[in-house]
Amino acid sequence: MRYEKSQALLRLAFEMQGTAEGISLRDIQEKFSVSRRTAERMRDAVREVFSEVEEVDAGDGFKRWRIRSRRSGTIPPVTLDELTTLRSAAQRLRQDGRGEQAQVVDGVEAKLRSMVLPNVLVRMEADYEVLLQSEGLAMRPGPRSRVGGAVVRELREAIKACEPVRLHYRARGSKSQSSLLVHPYGFLYGNRHYLVAFHASPDVEDFRLFSLPNIEKVGRLGGQFTRDSEFSLASYAANSFGVFQEEPYNVVWRVSPEAVADAHEHLFHPSQTFEEQPDGSLLVRFRAGGLLEMCWHLFTWGGGIQVIEPPELVEIARDLAEDFAAALPADAVPGIGK
Repeated sequence: MRYEKSQALLRLAFEMQGTAEGISLRDIQEKFSVSRRTAERMRDAVREVFSEVEEVDAGDGFKRWRIRSRRSGTIPPVTLDELTTLRSAAQRLRQDGRGEQAQVVDGVEAKLRSMVLPNVLVRMEADYEVLLQSEGLAMRPGPRSRVGGAVVRELREAIKACEPVRLHYRARGSKSQSSLLVHPYGFLYGNRHYLVAFHASPDVEDFRLFSLPNIEKVGRLGGQFTRDSEFSLASYAANSFGVFQEEPYNVVWRVSPEAVADAHEHLFHPSQTFEEQPDGSLLVRFRAGGLLEMCWHLFTWGGGIQVIEPPELVEIARDLAEDFAAALPADAVPGIGK
Protein backbone atom coordinates (compact mmCIF):
# COMPACT_ATOMS: atom_id res chain seq x y z
CA MET A 1 0.00 0.00 0.00
CA ARG A 2 2.83 2.35 0.84
CA TYR A 3 4.40 1.86 -2.59
CA GLU A 4 1.03 2.35 -4.29
CA LYS A 5 0.54 5.68 -2.51
CA SER A 6 4.01 6.82 -3.58
CA GLN A 7 3.33 5.81 -7.16
CA ALA A 8 0.03 7.68 -7.13
CA LEU A 9 1.75 10.87 -5.90
CA LEU A 10 4.39 10.54 -8.61
CA ARG A 11 1.70 10.11 -11.24
CA LEU A 12 -0.11 13.17 -9.93
CA ALA A 13 3.11 15.21 -10.05
CA PHE A 14 3.66 14.18 -13.66
CA GLU A 15 0.04 15.05 -14.48
CA MET A 16 0.43 18.49 -12.89
CA GLN A 17 3.68 19.10 -14.77
CA GLY A 18 2.34 17.98 -18.12
CA THR A 19 -0.68 20.27 -18.31
CA ALA A 20 -1.13 23.94 -19.08
CA GLU A 21 -4.65 24.32 -17.64
CA GLY A 22 -3.84 22.55 -14.37
CA ILE A 23 -5.43 19.71 -12.38
CA SER A 24 -8.49 20.28 -10.19
CA LEU A 25 -9.55 18.32 -7.11
CA ARG A 26 -12.37 16.81 -9.19
CA ASP A 27 -9.77 15.66 -11.75
CA ILE A 28 -7.77 13.97 -9.00
CA GLN A 29 -10.89 12.26 -7.64
CA GLU A 30 -11.74 10.88 -11.05
CA LYS A 31 -8.22 9.88 -12.14
CA PHE A 32 -7.34 8.12 -8.87
CA SER A 33 -10.80 7.04 -7.67
CA VAL A 34 -10.42 8.75 -4.29
CA SER A 35 -12.57 10.92 -2.05
CA ARG A 36 -12.34 14.70 -2.06
CA ARG A 37 -10.47 14.69 1.28
CA THR A 38 -7.91 12.22 -0.08
CA ALA A 39 -7.58 14.34 -3.22
CA GLU A 40 -6.80 17.36 -1.05
CA ARG A 41 -4.15 15.41 0.86
CA MET A 42 -2.55 14.23 -2.39
CA ARG A 43 -2.47 17.78 -3.77
CA ASP A 44 -0.94 19.07 -0.52
CA ALA A 45 1.70 16.30 -0.55
CA VAL A 46 2.81 17.29 -4.05
CA ARG A 47 2.89 20.97 -3.05
CA GLU A 48 5.20 20.12 -0.12
CA VAL A 49 7.72 18.47 -2.45
CA PHE A 50 7.51 20.76 -5.50
CA SER A 51 7.97 24.47 -4.84
CA GLU A 52 6.91 25.16 -8.47
CA VAL A 53 3.25 24.23 -7.86
CA GLU A 54 1.04 27.20 -8.72
CA GLU A 55 -2.69 27.84 -8.77
CA VAL A 56 -4.15 28.66 -12.20
CA ASP A 57 -7.49 29.97 -13.43
CA ALA A 58 -8.80 27.93 -16.36
CA GLY A 59 -12.03 29.91 -16.55
CA ASP A 60 -14.31 26.99 -15.66
CA GLY A 61 -14.95 27.96 -12.05
CA PHE A 62 -12.70 25.26 -10.55
CA LYS A 63 -9.42 25.83 -8.74
CA ARG A 64 -6.60 24.10 -10.56
CA TRP A 65 -2.90 23.50 -9.90
CA ARG A 66 0.06 22.78 -12.11
CA ILE A 67 3.84 22.48 -11.78
CA ARG A 68 5.72 25.19 -13.63
CA SER A 69 8.12 23.81 -16.20
CA ARG A 70 11.70 23.56 -15.02
CA ARG A 71 13.01 23.67 -18.55
CA SER A 72 12.94 27.45 -18.99
CA GLY A 73 16.46 28.77 -19.16
CA THR A 74 19.64 26.74 -18.99
CA ILE A 75 20.17 24.61 -15.89
CA PRO A 76 23.69 23.21 -15.40
CA PRO A 77 23.62 19.40 -15.30
CA VAL A 78 23.76 17.64 -11.94
CA THR A 79 27.11 15.92 -11.48
CA LEU A 80 28.04 12.63 -9.86
CA ASP A 81 30.36 14.38 -7.40
CA GLU A 82 27.51 16.65 -6.26
CA LEU A 83 25.23 13.70 -5.53
CA THR A 84 27.84 11.70 -3.63
CA THR A 85 28.95 14.76 -1.64
CA LEU A 86 25.36 15.31 -0.51
CA ARG A 87 25.05 11.67 0.51
CA SER A 88 28.29 11.91 2.52
CA ALA A 89 27.08 15.10 4.18
CA ALA A 90 23.87 13.35 5.24
CA GLN A 91 25.86 10.45 6.68
CA ARG A 92 28.04 12.85 8.67
CA LEU A 93 24.99 14.62 10.04
CA ARG A 94 23.53 11.30 11.17
CA GLN A 95 26.81 10.33 12.78
CA ASP A 96 26.70 13.60 14.72
CA GLY A 97 23.17 12.92 15.90
CA ARG A 98 21.56 15.49 13.59
CA GLY A 99 19.05 13.22 11.90
CA GLU A 100 16.53 15.97 11.21
CA GLN A 101 19.03 17.90 9.06
CA ALA A 102 20.22 14.67 7.44
CA GLN A 103 16.68 14.14 6.16
CA VAL A 104 16.70 17.61 4.63
CA VAL A 105 19.95 16.82 2.78
CA ASP A 106 18.47 13.49 1.66
CA GLY A 107 15.55 15.42 0.21
CA VAL A 108 17.85 17.76 -1.71
CA GLU A 109 19.75 14.79 -3.13
CA ALA A 110 16.50 13.12 -4.19
CA LYS A 111 15.32 16.29 -5.94
CA LEU A 112 18.61 16.61 -7.81
CA ARG A 113 18.49 12.96 -8.86
CA SER A 114 14.99 13.54 -10.24
CA MET A 115 16.40 16.25 -12.53
CA VAL A 116 18.85 13.85 -14.18
CA LEU A 117 17.61 12.41 -17.46
CA PRO A 118 16.83 8.67 -17.13
CA ASN A 119 19.39 7.55 -19.73
CA VAL A 120 22.08 9.63 -18.00
CA LEU A 121 21.08 8.30 -14.57
CA VAL A 122 21.46 4.72 -15.76
CA ARG A 123 25.04 5.45 -16.89
CA MET A 124 25.79 7.16 -13.57
CA GLU A 125 24.48 4.41 -11.27
CA ALA A 126 27.52 2.12 -11.32
CA ASP A 127 30.00 4.94 -10.69
CA TYR A 128 27.64 6.39 -8.07
CA GLU A 129 27.76 3.19 -6.00
CA VAL A 130 31.56 2.98 -6.32
CA LEU A 131 31.99 6.56 -5.12
CA LEU A 132 29.62 6.05 -2.19
CA GLN A 133 31.63 3.05 -1.05
CA SER A 134 34.86 5.05 -1.32
CA GLU A 135 33.56 7.94 0.83
CA GLY A 136 34.23 6.42 4.27
CA LEU A 137 33.62 8.32 7.50
CA ALA A 138 36.04 7.80 10.37
CA MET A 139 34.58 6.96 13.77
CA ARG A 140 34.66 10.04 16.00
CA PRO A 141 34.75 9.16 19.71
CA GLY A 142 32.53 11.24 21.95
CA PRO A 143 28.95 11.54 23.10
CA ARG A 144 26.23 11.01 20.54
CA SER A 145 23.27 13.24 21.16
CA ARG A 146 19.87 11.64 20.66
CA VAL A 147 17.59 14.51 19.79
CA GLY A 148 13.92 14.06 19.03
CA GLY A 149 12.98 15.19 15.54
CA ALA A 150 9.78 16.80 16.82
CA VAL A 151 11.79 18.89 19.30
CA VAL A 152 14.08 20.28 16.60
CA ARG A 153 11.19 20.94 14.20
CA GLU A 154 9.19 22.84 16.81
CA LEU A 155 12.20 24.88 17.90
CA ARG A 156 13.16 25.72 14.32
CA GLU A 157 9.66 26.97 13.59
CA ALA A 158 9.62 29.01 16.81
CA ILE A 159 13.00 30.55 15.95
CA LYS A 160 11.75 31.63 12.53
CA ALA A 161 8.58 33.09 14.03
CA CYS A 162 10.29 34.71 17.07
CA GLU A 163 7.79 32.77 19.17
CA PRO A 164 8.36 32.11 22.89
CA VAL A 165 8.26 28.46 23.95
CA ARG A 166 8.04 26.47 27.14
CA LEU A 167 10.67 23.77 27.48
CA HIS A 168 9.96 20.60 29.42
CA TYR A 169 13.56 20.18 30.50
CA ARG A 170 15.37 17.38 32.31
CA ALA A 171 18.50 18.44 34.26
CA ARG A 172 21.53 16.33 33.31
CA GLY A 173 22.83 15.71 36.82
CA SER A 174 19.78 15.50 39.08
CA LYS A 175 17.36 14.33 36.33
CA SER A 176 14.80 16.68 37.85
CA GLN A 177 12.08 18.02 35.55
CA SER A 178 11.41 21.71 35.07
CA SER A 179 9.25 23.95 32.89
CA LEU A 180 11.20 26.87 31.44
CA LEU A 181 9.94 29.90 29.53
CA VAL A 182 12.55 30.84 26.89
CA HIS A 183 12.99 32.85 23.70
CA PRO A 184 14.81 30.55 21.23
CA TYR A 185 17.57 32.11 19.11
CA GLY A 186 19.51 29.26 17.50
CA PHE A 187 21.54 26.06 17.86
CA LEU A 188 25.17 25.31 18.70
CA TYR A 189 26.48 21.98 17.46
CA GLY A 190 29.55 20.26 18.90
CA ASN A 191 30.24 17.02 20.75
CA ARG A 192 26.92 17.88 22.39
CA HIS A 193 24.18 19.93 20.77
CA TYR A 194 22.54 22.91 22.43
CA LEU A 195 19.70 25.37 22.04
CA VAL A 196 20.76 28.99 22.58
CA ALA A 197 17.86 30.86 24.15
CA PHE A 198 17.05 33.84 26.33
CA HIS A 199 15.87 32.53 29.69
CA ALA A 200 12.86 34.75 30.40
CA SER A 201 12.58 33.89 34.10
CA PRO A 202 12.74 37.14 36.18
CA ASP A 203 15.61 35.76 38.28
CA VAL A 204 17.69 34.97 35.16
CA GLU A 205 16.84 37.16 32.14
CA ASP A 206 19.97 36.21 30.23
CA PHE A 207 21.10 33.94 27.40
CA ARG A 208 21.66 30.31 28.35
CA LEU A 209 22.50 26.98 26.73
CA PHE A 210 20.01 24.12 26.92
CA SER A 211 21.14 20.61 26.01
CA LEU A 212 18.94 19.41 23.11
CA PRO A 213 18.79 15.76 24.29
CA ASN A 214 17.49 17.00 27.65
CA ILE A 215 14.54 18.84 26.08
CA GLU A 216 11.71 16.32 26.27
CA LYS A 217 8.96 18.52 24.86
CA VAL A 218 8.49 21.98 23.35
CA GLY A 219 5.31 23.93 24.02
CA ARG A 220 4.54 26.59 21.41
CA LEU A 221 2.95 29.59 23.13
CA GLY A 222 1.96 31.79 20.21
CA GLY A 223 2.66 35.50 20.03
CA GLN A 224 6.10 36.98 19.44
CA PHE A 225 9.10 38.15 21.40
CA THR A 226 11.26 41.05 20.30
CA ARG A 227 14.58 39.68 19.13
CA ASP A 228 17.64 41.40 20.59
CA SER A 229 19.18 43.11 17.56
CA GLU A 230 22.58 43.22 19.26
CA PHE A 231 22.75 39.48 19.85
CA SER A 232 24.94 37.54 17.43
CA LEU A 233 25.03 33.75 17.57
CA ALA A 234 28.47 33.76 15.93
CA SER A 235 29.84 36.19 18.51
CA TYR A 236 28.24 34.23 21.33
CA ALA A 237 29.89 31.03 20.11
CA ALA A 238 33.25 32.78 19.65
CA ASN A 239 33.32 33.70 23.35
CA SER A 240 34.21 30.10 24.11
CA PHE A 241 36.81 27.61 22.95
CA GLY A 242 34.05 25.04 22.59
CA VAL A 243 30.48 25.31 23.75
CA PHE A 244 30.72 26.06 27.46
CA GLN A 245 30.18 29.74 28.17
CA GLU A 246 32.31 31.59 30.74
CA GLU A 247 34.20 34.85 31.01
CA PRO A 248 36.89 34.91 28.32
CA TYR A 249 40.60 34.74 29.16
CA ASN A 250 43.68 35.90 27.29
CA VAL A 251 45.19 32.58 26.22
CA VAL A 252 48.83 32.00 25.25
CA TRP A 253 50.17 28.59 24.23
CA ARG A 254 53.68 27.61 23.12
CA VAL A 255 53.78 25.00 20.37
CA SER A 256 56.93 22.86 20.26
CA PRO A 257 59.05 23.03 17.06
CA GLU A 258 58.04 19.43 16.25
CA ALA A 259 54.34 20.33 16.28
CA VAL A 260 54.53 23.72 14.52
CA ALA A 261 53.72 22.37 11.05
CA ASP A 262 50.50 20.78 12.34
CA ALA A 263 49.61 23.90 14.35
CA HIS A 264 49.85 26.13 11.27
CA GLU A 265 47.12 24.05 9.66
CA HIS A 266 44.92 24.04 12.77
CA LEU A 267 42.17 26.48 13.69
CA PHE A 268 42.27 26.78 17.47
CA HIS A 269 39.95 29.78 17.63
CA PRO A 270 38.67 32.45 15.18
CA SER A 271 40.60 35.16 17.05
CA GLN A 272 43.94 33.30 17.02
CA THR A 273 47.26 34.88 16.06
CA PHE A 274 50.59 33.12 15.50
CA GLU A 275 54.03 34.40 16.53
CA GLU A 276 57.11 32.59 15.26
CA GLN A 277 59.85 32.23 17.91
CA PRO A 278 63.66 32.20 17.40
CA ASP A 279 63.96 28.63 18.74
CA GLY A 280 61.51 27.34 16.12
CA SER A 281 58.51 27.19 18.45
CA LEU A 282 55.26 29.06 17.92
CA LEU A 283 53.15 31.20 20.22
CA VAL A 284 49.40 30.93 19.74
CA ARG A 285 47.27 33.74 21.18
CA PHE A 286 43.50 34.09 21.34
CA ARG A 287 40.78 35.20 23.75
CA ALA A 288 38.06 32.78 24.82
CA GLY A 289 36.43 31.02 27.74
CA GLY A 290 35.87 27.28 28.08
CA LEU A 291 39.02 26.28 29.98
CA LEU A 292 37.88 22.70 30.56
CA GLU A 293 37.32 22.14 26.83
CA MET A 294 40.73 23.67 26.15
CA CYS A 295 42.27 21.05 28.42
CA TRP A 296 40.48 18.24 26.66
CA HIS A 297 41.87 19.54 23.37
CA LEU A 298 45.41 20.05 24.69
CA PHE A 299 45.67 16.40 25.73
CA THR A 300 45.23 15.40 22.06
CA TRP A 301 48.54 17.12 21.27
CA GLY A 302 50.47 14.72 23.49
CA GLY A 303 52.64 17.35 25.14
CA GLY A 304 53.27 19.28 21.93
CA ILE A 305 51.70 22.42 23.42
CA GLN A 306 52.71 24.17 26.64
CA VAL A 307 50.29 26.48 28.45
CA ILE A 308 51.74 29.92 29.19
CA GLU A 309 48.56 31.77 30.12
CA PRO A 310 46.20 31.87 31.92
CA PRO A 311 47.35 30.28 35.22
CA GLU A 312 43.82 28.98 35.79
CA LEU A 313 44.21 26.79 32.71
CA VAL A 314 47.49 25.41 34.06
CA GLU A 315 45.76 24.43 37.31
CA ILE A 316 42.86 22.69 35.57
CA ALA A 317 45.24 20.81 33.25
CA ARG A 318 47.35 19.69 36.22
CA ASP A 319 44.29 18.44 38.11
CA LEU A 320 43.00 16.53 35.09
CA ALA A 321 46.42 14.95 34.49
CA GLU A 322 46.58 13.83 38.12
CA ASP A 323 43.07 12.38 37.96
CA PHE A 324 43.96 10.51 34.77
CA ALA A 325 47.19 9.16 36.25
CA ALA A 326 45.40 8.07 39.42
CA ALA A 327 43.00 5.99 37.33
CA LEU A 328 45.88 3.96 35.86
CA PRO A 329 47.22 0.75 37.48
CA ALA A 330 49.58 1.51 40.36
CA ASP A 331 52.66 0.21 38.48
CA ALA A 332 51.87 2.09 35.25
CA VAL A 333 53.16 5.49 36.39
CA PRO A 334 56.38 5.91 38.42
CA GLY A 335 55.66 7.18 41.92
CA ILE A 336 52.04 6.04 42.05
CA GLY A 337 51.15 3.44 44.69
CA LYS A 338 54.34 4.00 46.68
